[in-house]
Amino acid sequence: MPSKSSPLDALPYSLLKSCSEVFAPAVTRLANLSMQTGKFPSGYKRVQVLPMLKKTGLNSSSPANYRPISNLATVFKVIKRLVLTRMRPHLLDSTNVSEFQSAYRIGHSTDSTLLEVLDGVYTAADNKEVTVLIGLDLSAAFDTVDHKIWLEHLQTEFGVEGTPLTCAWRQSYLDGRTQ
Repeated sequence: MPSKSSPLDALPYSLLKSCSEVFAPAVTRLANLSMQTGKFPSGYKRVQVLPMLKKTGLNSSSPANYRPISNLATVFKVIKRLVLTRMRPHLLDSTNVSEFQSAYRIGHSTDSTLLEVLDGVYTAADNKEVTVLIGLDLSAAFDTVDHKIWLEHLQTEFGVEGTPLTCAWRQSYLDGRTQ
């Protein structure tokens, strides 16, 4: 994990990391209790949102040139990563995941996606085929998704189940968040 703390952390990240033999059992117990009970700890549902310029050189006096960055507590990040580790096999083993899916897959990145797209464009050009490329900015798409439908879809279409992966745990993770 990146070596940065959040103002929401009770202890700085550097202390958690340097004294991991002391703190790891407590964080492990908290994560396991969360997953066993199907409830995300309410104390970690608060995030600090910071405005960050989308690109250097943009007019800093225009609010449209900023994007929100959520600064999460370190323990929040650890629990989130543990659950993602448990969910990933269910998602990637599903026949519903496109072979071109790059997010959250080891060995895939925005670079591999770009190379795949360019390879398709160049191959079509070599074959004297017409190519049309449509780009969509889906950066805010998650904000428009109905969470109940999304949670049901994860279970029915991707086989995501088990206590930490149930709709109840994921709903607990999503509900009651504050900024």
